[in-house]
Amino acid sequence: MSKTRYILLNCSVIASILILLLQLFRLQVVEQQDHSQIADGNALRNIRVVPARGSIYDRNGTVLVHNVPKYTVTLTPTHFDESNIRHLAQLLEIPDSVVARKLEEASHFNPYKPSPAFSNVSFEQYSRISEDAYLLPGVGTEINHRRHYPTDARSSHALGYTGEISPDELLTIRSESDSLLYRQGDYLGKTGVERSYEPWLRGVPGIARRWVNIYGLEVMTYAQGQADQKPREYYDLHLALDAQVQALAESLFVNKRGAAIALNPNDGSIIALVSKPDYALELFDDGIQNDTWLELINHTDKPLYNRATMNLMPPGSTWKPFMALFALSEGLLGDHGHETTIYCPGYHPAGRGRYFRCTNVHGSVNVVDAIRLSCNTFFFEIARRMNISAFHEYANKFGFGVKSPFDLREQTSGLIPDSAYFSSSPSYVRQSLLMNLGIGQGDMGVTPLQLARYTTVLANGGTLYPPHLVSHFVNRETGESFRPPNLPPPVEVKVDTMYMELVRQGMKLVMESGTGVMSQIPGIPSAGKTGTSQAPGDFTDHSVFIMFAPYDNPQIALAVHCENTGDGSHCAAPIASLLAEQYLKGEIPASWQKNIRMDRAMSAISESLITENDL
Repeated sequence: MSKTRYILLNCSVIASILILLLQLFRLQVVEQQDHSQIADGNALRNIRVVPARGSIYDRNGTVLVHNVPKYTVTLTPTHFDESNIRHLAQLLEIPDSVVARKLEEASHFNPYKPSPAFSNVSFEQYSRISEDAYLLPGVGTEINHRRHYPTDARSSHALGYTGEISPDELLTIRSESDSLLYRQGDYLGKTGVERSYEPWLRGVPGIARRWVNIYGLEVMTYAQGQADQKPREYYDLHLALDAQVQALAESLFVNKRGAAIALNPNDGSIIALVSKPDYALELFDDGIQNDTWLELINHTDKPLYNRATMNLMPPGSTWKPFMALFALSEGLLGDHGHETTIYCPGYHPAGRGRYFRCTNVHGSVNVVDAIRLSCNTFFFEIARRMNISAFHEYANKFGFGVKSPFDLREQTSGLIPDSAYFSSSPSYVRQSLLMNLGIGQGDMGVTPLQLARYTTVLANGGTLYPPHLVSHFVNRETGESFRPPNLPPPVEVKVDTMYMELVRQGMKLVMESGTGVMSQIPGIPSAGKTGTSQAPGDFTDHSVFIMFAPYDNPQIALAVHCENTGDGSHCAAPIASLLAEQYLKGEIPASWQKNIRMDRAMSAISESLITENDL
């Protein structure tokens, strides 16, 4: 070998050794921390710990919603051997294709992290998979919770349901907050207070660091748990709902369509909120089946629709106390106000005896008698005299035609016409349309929630409180209690005290000697107003009723609406009376169980029936 070739060979060897030494130095010294983290990542797993969803209680501490165990199987695609698809499918008792599809979805989400692929598996399936975990790398198990409803009060539209997060919801949440909060397969509130108070009920997930073996099985805690992050900020909700009143209301609406809502007139808290027909929240416990969901959304009676907060209807004669206050406040009854009388010959003269009929020939009536007798002629005349813009503004002050500051998102603002609404109508038509507004008919629409809020103003003398279901939160970790945030202050509706008292007297007489006499609560003076809301076409009219009690110290105000059951005294009034009695007395005395109020409430059946067991 020549000397030159010898030198070149030695230089090549030395250079190779230097390169190896430099690479070793880089790996062991320069990049030691980075590679140490990668190695730890292969042996350590950050396990997301979702806190148990907060429970929900009624005003008396009765549990309305709580949690029971929910078993979930997860997939980590990068560790999963596709030859195990059949094995896993057999353990879960499902087709192979379902496992393959779930694996593809998990790969699309994140192939390196466990994704909850199969929720609400049975305990037996969970146990079998746990036993075979060493044969199924990339397959994990979790124990979470699902919602359970232990009381007779379904409260479907108040409580709402939870469901699996959709891809769109996940993208929205991840664009707004930390991705740790939600991931594919998580459940969140979809409707009701479950949705409105989702952040409080859910809380913030924590992290548990665990050593795992090559099969992904946990073998021990990391650093004795010192590096774990506990879940935080999760709360129980305490509602103002009274479960007994709620359950009674639901029982009185069996095979009916309609709504009932009861409020405390002294703070706006909701004692009962019923929309019928409703649905069983248990349908959503394990993820609702597609055929069940289609049945719910396509049902002719719309069980998912919240009639209490969204259903628009003319208020009928329950509107007359409002019109009386409006007339007195706006001077429509002249200088003598409450002493002014209007003559009722059984119709309003503008109709020449054919239109604008009254229920009877009442003669000369003042404002109190007009409410007691429900005299159409009196209120036709008030509407004929009124300014439509003033009418619209006054209605808004009472919460009509606007959305309420409410802790349920599902609501509508209603329809209260203004000067522009009738501007295109000829003058003779416009007068007819306006006069119909005086008796709560025609081109107007209000919700049961709005009627109930208006009744609280009549009950307390002039204060419009924000309606709310949630009374307070309780931090599950610290026990700290506080009221819902952002609850707006009450609004004072400026009404002369004398005018308010005149209207209240008229409503009291309705219950003592008028159309509400059959629905008076035994031993408890009250005030109310029946109404009949005209239904379009050939359908039977709707029954409407508002009420507050006791008269001298009101503790409950109600609005009830029964679809297609006739006038207000035949369905809505007895239901409201029974609910108020249950709340004020704590029971419906046995001697009254089969009285005329109960009979009238139970026998008023709507034209289109729905079988509760179907939903």
